[in-house]
Amino acid sequence: MAHELQDRYSKLVDAKLRATLVKKDGVIFNNRYEGNPKAGKVKVPVRDTEVAVADYSKTDGAGATHGDTSYIDVTVDKDKAVNEIIDGFDAAAVPDNLVADRLDSAAYSMALQIEKDATTVLEAQATTFGDTSALSPETIYGTIVDVRTAMSKAHIPNDNRRWLLVSPETYALILKSPEFVRATQLGDAVVQTGAQGRIAGFNVFEDTTLSETTDFIAGHPDWCTRVNEWGVNVHLQDLSGSGKYIGASAVQGRKIYAHAVTKKKVLQIKKHA
Repeated sequence: MAHELQDRYSKLVDAKLRATLVKKDGVIFNNRYEGNPKAGKVKVPVRDTEVAVADYSKTDGAGATHGDTSYIDVTVDKDKAVNEIIDGFDAAAVPDNLVADRLDSAAYSMALQIEKDATTVLEAQATTFGDTSALSPETIYGTIVDVRTAMSKAHIPNDNRRWLLVSPETYALILKSPEFVRATQLGDAVVQTGAQGRIAGFNVFEDTTLSETTDFIAGHPDWCTRVNEWGVNVHLQDLSGSGKYIGASAVQGRKIYAHAVTKKKVLQIKKHA
């Protein structure tokens, strides 16, 4: 029974972690990589060029081409953990459920750490867009449209998966734009990604981990990869057999991961001075 309870706790907390992430797998990041992450590195495909299209001859067929997809090595460099001891007496003395609260907090903290690490990579790899002038309610929509144009010229698919990570300040400006369509008006498909809505063809996500001078980052999941190497879900660990802690338990969890961007021009970052 205790094991079943632990397993249920673990699944609930892991679901909380994944739900808390703004930059979700399959939405902001893909999980396409090759090799065994436990070796410390993986290979991530770089789609340098698309498959060539040629005229077809009924007599000679079509000339053969060779794919030139290359790969980059990505080091799995993030190893993060939580390990908070909860004394049994303290847990019993609190009228509310202290354990459930700390498990919930651990899931939130782990998600926030993963978010911050992802932001660091995205900001470092993105291509700077425009100048450092401040955005305003009058310029926000036009600026986002210009970013859309730049991405289209770079042949980034306009397949309803382009995303826009925005600072709280930028999101406030977008809310004042009549062109913004809230997620509640777009149906479950958009809501389930965590997007707050759409503007100029982008799914909009408010991201509180962007740097102070970053207004927004625009991108597409095909060229942004998250490597989920290994992990132990956040859970409650009994410390009775530790030889040191009596009647205590610990909120523990560990995640090993990495982030990579395979084409810089896919990411457009707008910053202010």
